[in-house]
Amino acid sequence: MKLRLLFASLFSITVTAFVHADTLVLNDGRRVQGALLGVYGPEIEFEERGGGRRRTIRISRDEVDRIEFTGNDSSRGRGNDDRNAPIGGPARGMRERQVVVDARQPWTDTGIDVRAGQQIYFSSQGETRWGRDRRDGAEGERNSPLNPGRPLPDRPAAALIGRVGDRNEFFFIGGDSGPFRVRDTGRLYLGINDDVLTDNSGNLRVTVSF
Repeated sequence: MKLRLLFASLFSITVTAFVHADTLVLNDGRRVQGALLGVYGPEIEFEERGGGRRRTIRISRDEVDRIEFTGNDSSRGRGNDDRNAPIGGPARGMRERQVVVDARQPWTDTGIDVRAGQQIYFSSQGETRWGRDRRDGAEGERNSPLNPGRPLPDRPAAALIGRVGDRNEFFFIGGDSGPFRVRDTGRLYLGINDDVLTDNSGNLRVTVSF
């Protein structure tokens, strides 16, 4: 089924002159043009455009070498070469803000207001110390056991997580750069997935592209 989708996409590689397009470059050199919708775990969701038709396809990340962001209008950048980006990388021209996520605070206000449907990206550095001989970066603890006390019980301990507004609905970020599609409208908060914060130290330095 996956191969059928990839071969079918080759028959509609045309670009309207006045509409920007993204291009999936596959490992075997083939190119699929359209628009990136999102990266969800092992799959890329992409809207194939061409011949007056649009359709959504999903392709394994393992089959994609890179995504090229191109366009004709000046707001999309100066040219094709500086718009090429690895899978999950933010598009050129997005706003950025650096946020220090303190491991001892439940939530850190990023100062960023997001809207439902918006795509955002994260790049994290640093590590947190969240227990005796326990140090981890944004990806959190490897082989982490289930802990009902954490905001996200079935996700790795000490991993980077997010929240929008005051609702107790959290989303997992970890070491993934995104894109993440925002479900709600409101202020963006970041924290770590831990049930006890008082014995923590260290921080994550997170760059948010939005």
